[in-house]
Amino acid sequence: MKLVSIPANPVPEGAVVAELRTPDGVSLRAAHWPPPPGRKGTVCLFQGRTECIEKYFEVVRDLRARGFAVAALDWRGQGLSQRALKDPFKGHLNSFSEYDTDLATFMQQMVLPDCPPPYFAIGHSTGGSVLLRAAHGGQRWFERIVLSAPLIRLAQVQMLGFAGPLARAMHLLGFGRLYVPGGGPEIGALQPFLGNPVTSDPVRYTRIAAVIEAERSLALGSPTIGWADAAFRAMAQFARPTYPMQIAQPILVIAAGSDVITSTAATEAFATHLRGGAHLLIPGAQHELLMEQDSYRQQFWAAFDAFVPGTPLY
Repeated sequence: MKLVSIPANPVPEGAVVAELRTPDGVSLRAAHWPPPPGRKGTVCLFQGRTECIEKYFEVVRDLRARGFAVAALDWRGQGLSQRALKDPFKGHLNSFSEYDTDLATFMQQMVLPDCPPPYFAIGHSTGGSVLLRAAHGGQRWFERIVLSAPLIRLAQVQMLGFAGPLARAMHLLGFGRLYVPGGGPEIGALQPFLGNPVTSDPVRYTRIAAVIEAERSLALGSPTIGWADAAFRAMAQFARPTYPMQIAQPILVIAAGSDVITSTAATEAFATHLRGGAHLLIPGAQHELLMEQDSYRQQFWAAFDAFVPGTPLY
């Protein structure tokens, strides 16, 4: 297992990379970095769909500058973790319970034995969904959780009410391994910056494109029907009125005001019903808050610093 380093995006110093093996036999790539001398506490990074550890090197440096150790993994089916299908660009999954397995494996095989407590988490988009599922299920690995534009509900899907049942029916009929209608192997991270739906920062957008160009095996195309079915079933659980009320974990939910991937309105409504939750809207920011312009990132980090104990004052 390796981390891909390019001049524009070098690997942060001190990285330890490992291959983890889940109980169902999937190989996961994970990495961790020690805290600065004399500091303790670990922040675990959980990425969104299509993303990889390399995309978060800047975030790793931001966190270590705050005095934390950092740990991160590639979910199954993306980054340099094991892909599910012969076509490596298909983002495939049968159930979000597979992500639950990845999370538990990561915590048990890397974070708990190798990283200093206390533990905190940042989860972006799909990663945020997995953290919510763990918290709802009673897992208390983390003292506090910060969610960045979590996948609670999609923002723009035509006939959203029918999309979930249709994906479920197609999956059950044996079409789960096909790309979603209209999807394909095209790599989103390599599309032109102008009009992209994830960030208004051209430098950060270009940087991850350069990483993907240097190592195409990091890339991912559209999801499969199976992945879509799994996501819609997870979102249906989040839509239950009692779901957020059953989560006792302290959680900060940060939504992006100009998000066209996940529903900002649904995210805010969910956050207001969390028993131990707080939420923040960053107006003007697009979906990938940590890959956004500095003016938006600074608001994210100010909220993080106020919420997570042990962060130094700036």
